[in-house]
Amino acid sequence: MRKKGSLFLALLLSAMILLAGCGAGNDSASGSSDDNTFKIGLEAGYAPFNWTQKDNSNGGVKISGTSEYAGGYDVEIAKKIADGLGKELVVVKTEWDGLVPSLTSGKIDAIIAGMSPTAERKETIDFSDNYYKSNLVMVVKKGGKYENAASIQDFKGAKVTAQLNTFHYSVIDQMEGVSKETAMDNFPAMRVALESGIIDGYVSERPEAVSAAAANENFAMVEFEDGFKTSEDDTAIAVGLQKGSELTDKINEILKGISEDERTEIMDAAIKNQPAAE
Repeated sequence: MRKKGSLFLALLLSAMILLAGCGAGNDSASGSSDDNTFKIGLEAGYAPFNWTQKDNSNGGVKISGTSEYAGGYDVEIAKKIADGLGKELVVVKTEWDGLVPSLTSGKIDAIIAGMSPTAERKETIDFSDNYYKSNLVMVVKKGGKYENAASIQDFKGAKVTAQLNTFHYSVIDQMEGVSKETAMDNFPAMRVALESGIIDGYVSERPEAVSAAAANENFAMVEFEDGFKTSEDDTAIAVGLQKGSELTDKINEILKGISEDERTEIMDAAIKNQPAAE
């Protein structure tokens, strides 16, 4: 009996070692693949920073797991970063609320999605140096009562919203007498709400507002003489990275090589190339 038991144990151990070896081989292969890619997360719905398109025109990059492509300012910056890292760019389309969890869980290597390096986000993830800086504006109906507003206080009585879980939504509190509507998941939804009259305006950054007005002749961008009070981190855009990521210093070096003139050219091209309808 003891001899049979020993033989069974030996066979069992051999099987376990063989299976462990197979598992190690698969992990190694997976790691090797990951080492050659730079996976970024973005919404692909925040033109001109990022959007979804049907083909690879104007430098569009295939969205992983779909037949669609992503384009925009973020994508162009991501391409430069991937090239500088010597890796293949992989775009993972991710809802805004899922970006940080996807990063911290390792599903993506970086967030390049028009994200501001706010103090709250810095508690969870790290950020690169800024790769864009913008100002807050409002998007309203062209020809409407708010198109010529000079101050955020000229919106008294207006129904105003912004994207969910962004500082854009919090600054609405600076507008006296407005109706702060429920935050919306994304910018396409806000454009539809504005078009249909559900809201009178939404808070945005200048590039998106220019993009919205260019895509829809019924929209107008409102810039202010007396605008929102924000911090520099609120209006800056940076790459989101895991805490302590070894990519941070490398990405900062790459970003240093992109001049302000080149960044402006990339943004101007993104605004020009955005899809006609978001």
